[in-house]
Amino acid sequence: MIESAVAVGDLPDASGAVDVTDELLAACVHCGFCIPVCPTWDILREENDSPRGRLYLMRAEAEGRVQADGAFSLHVGRCLGCRACESVCPAGVPFGHLLERARARIPQRPVAHWWERWMLEALTTPRRARVTYAVARFLRNSGVADILGRLLPGTAGRALRLLSASRPTFGTTRAAAVGIPATRLEVQDGEALMAETQAYVLLSGCVMEGLFGHVHDATRRTLARAGYREVEAPGQVCCGALHAHAGLLEEAREQARHNIRVFESVDCEWIVTDSAGCGAGLKDYPAWLTDDPDWRDRAEALAARVKDVTEILADAVTNSDGTLGSSPGAELPGGRVGYDAPCHLHHAQGVRDDPLVLLRSLPGFEVEALPSSDRCCGGAGMYNLVQPDLAALVLAPKLGEIEHGRYDWIATGNPGCIMYLGAGLMRVGDRTLVVHPVELVDHAWNDQQEEPGE
Repeated sequence: MIESAVAVGDLPDASGAVDVTDELLAACVHCGFCIPVCPTWDILREENDSPRGRLYLMRAEAEGRVQADGAFSLHVGRCLGCRACESVCPAGVPFGHLLERARARIPQRPVAHWWERWMLEALTTPRRARVTYAVARFLRNSGVADILGRLLPGTAGRALRLLSASRPTFGTTRAAAVGIPATRLEVQDGEALMAETQAYVLLSGCVMEGLFGHVHDATRRTLARAGYREVEAPGQVCCGALHAHAGLLEEAREQARHNIRVFESVDCEWIVTDSAGCGAGLKDYPAWLTDDPDWRDRAEALAARVKDVTEILADAVTNSDGTLGSSPGAELPGGRVGYDAPCHLHHAQGVRDDPLVLLRSLPGFEVEALPSSDRCCGGAGMYNLVQPDLAALVLAPKLGEIEHGRYDWIATGNPGCIMYLGAGLMRVGDRTLVVHPVELVDHAWNDQQEEPGE
């Protein structure tokens, strides 16, 4: 594995002018390894829509040779932020962090996109989010989102299809049906198959807490069965990832500082995430706070404690005596599973094998990675709503692979990916189910599934 030639601590302060001689921008050796792995270059065949081309633009804007509201804004705005370029870069250029800082320099977007900022606030600001997600769950659970998503054109139809795709796969528990936030679900005494050794706190998140409480429940059940104990961490806020991707770095930094204070007060081994984007966001805190040595050190300490749920469960399965997860007489779903790696798990966090190790440990499943598993699906947070046509072109090959593979399940560990893949399959009339890997693990392990209407 090639080590980064530039330390995260060397990132420049986005609040001031970027020094064009800074080693981050100068580190690119123009080798072109990044070009064939870039989804937007693959479609548009435009140098400026490749990572190398965008780095050229970043340097040109910093030198005053191009304006931030011209070609710079256009091509930087088209980037998915998938960070596939980082996985192949021999110079270790942290493109994702440079992209966030570049977007922070783009002038205010036109009023026509007022809804983008409104939606971001509605999804992540605590008071607004409570109302937003309550309405969203009602539309989803009542079936209204499914019906209107198939009928309405444009952004409204796309948003409703995304919402419909967030629905629980293995039945709707009473809590989810009436919109009650996920509650802590414990296994009964004696059901944990490994000795309880370590404590963890679960990152609640905004979209995960609001729409994917069923995934949080599955995470809690499976970790409890693997012998992990959950502890409380009240006062969490949005991880800040969506704000950073949009170039709103000051907002992202404030959320990072808040969460650092919260998690510092919790005595536990791990901060567990079941959202790849959120996990990458927490691990990016040192980069966001690099200009403040005090906060950077604290951010690094927090980032070292962050683990994706599939990492912990894969390790538990590997180190167990073979009994972990066995449930005699359980009715297993079985079938063919196509795994699609979330970009912010595969490229940003470098977690690549654990989800497959975990899924392949389940009896009754035939598991394989999609041929394009390491390439973006086009969801990319809010990208698919801001750049719908380009996002659809990125998604199209993946939909073809799913149809050709005749899968029963598509497993991916990020809410945006679950929603965008699910919405895309809905649009083309494909009934393949998209789930989080931990949902399949939970169902296969058969831990205390609550019956509807109980």
